[in-house]
Amino acid sequence: MSQRSLEELLQSAGNPVRLLRNSRIGAYVYPVVPSEFSNWRDEQSAWHKTAVLFDQSHHMAEITVKGPDALKLMSYCTINSFANFTPNRAKQMVPCSHDGCVIGDGIVFHLDKGELLFVGRTPSVNWIQFQVETGGFKVDYIRDDRSPSHPRGKAVIRRHYRFQIQGPNAAAILEKINGGPLPEIEFFHIGVINIAGRKVRALRHGMAGAPGLEMWGPYAEGDQIRDAVLEAGREFDLVQVGSRAYASNTLESGWIPSPLPAVYTGEKMKKYREWLPANGYEGTGSIGGSFVSDSIEDYYVTPYELGYGPFVKFDHDFIGREALQKKSEGPHRRKVTFEWNGQDLAGILASLLVPGAEPCKFFDLPIANYASSSYDKVTKDGRTVGFSMFGGYSYNERAGLSLGIVDPDVHIGDTLTLVWGEEGGGTRKTTVERHRPVAVRVKVAPVPYAREARETYHQGWRTRQV
Repeated sequence: MSQRSLEELLQSAGNPVRLLRNSRIGAYVYPVVPSEFSNWRDEQSAWHKTAVLFDQSHHMAEITVKGPDALKLMSYCTINSFANFTPNRAKQMVPCSHDGCVIGDGIVFHLDKGELLFVGRTPSVNWIQFQVETGGFKVDYIRDDRSPSHPRGKAVIRRHYRFQIQGPNAAAILEKINGGPLPEIEFFHIGVINIAGRKVRALRHGMAGAPGLEMWGPYAEGDQIRDAVLEAGREFDLVQVGSRAYASNTLESGWIPSPLPAVYTGEKMKKYREWLPANGYEGTGSIGGSFVSDSIEDYYVTPYELGYGPFVKFDHDFIGREALQKKSEGPHRRKVTFEWNGQDLAGILASLLVPGAEPCKFFDLPIANYASSSYDKVTKDGRTVGFSMFGGYSYNERAGLSLGIVDPDVHIGDTLTLVWGEEGGGTRKTTVERHRPVAVRVKVAPVPYAREARETYHQGWRTRQV
């Protein structure tokens, strides 16, 4: 019997919202990297005060595309312009559906003529692979999926290690590693530095406010490179960041990692759904939160809503171009940070300590997400004006924070109401215990929330929203 497709699964399920809201996939696990090296509070503090080493080797999927049509293929898959996109450059790539809604995003590296590498979450890699296999492009590909969440004692091997050094002391550490002044690497350009006698490729960018370098190479060399970085960083108080704190940096810097991929509807997307397996990310992922609609399309978001409006360029043919041209005039919802009221968040945590009473939905620290894609309803005077999509706690800011989108008439400084928890005491997701929904006051704040990121980060999709 042949494997079922996503399209067959959706047809049998009837409603994709009910399917995904009751998914039994379980908790999202950042694989392989230890949860904490010291403690997540000090690890968060270090990207502000000294420097951190992020190990990004395991939680993202990769696809390398090689051949005479490699650039043409990638350009067709994204809203971004590839004019002047020469080797040794990179950019944040945003694939969309034919209806102009976001499937995902990630970083595309132009490694060499006819060779590009995309690193991102599984839905975007799936979409690129589908275009390779069905689009008639003269390319070959190599796919490397994220490491297993539960390796069960088996060895984990990737094509590449991937490390990033961030923080105020990053430059000093990198110069010591390099054995002298660093080469001038422009923002989102790729250069070469020396580490432990090896020539290592490095991308200049940043995640936690301060600029840093992302380095990668053959996986077998990863331990040697890590050891050299840690040794050089010892005198500069370099801190390794575990998987527990890693994702929380985006609360301060403003990237929403996991919008629901917009693949579940649309006649033009049907062939793709027939290509996707029923047991893949799209068929087993989960939706969580207090925002509930019977229409899956109400969970889709556009590039403009996620802050990627400056990326949309109509100088090339790409999937979703016609739809985005119609959407381009706006008005658009926009991305913001929600600052949670401290007393209200304290009440959520304290509800666990009341014997005999039904508690609020558990708010985990430092990341509170419990579904593949989170959608918590945000209201103003009883009217839904947006939703929160990624939440947790920043020890640096001493605040509960979440990222989401709001209607155009919502302003920075407004106080709104976020509903934390799920209706009816919770869905059937394994990550959801019985609980009572609760209203939380949230203040609308800029993206990025961290002042250092707003004032010092390279001018781009984060800072343009201020």
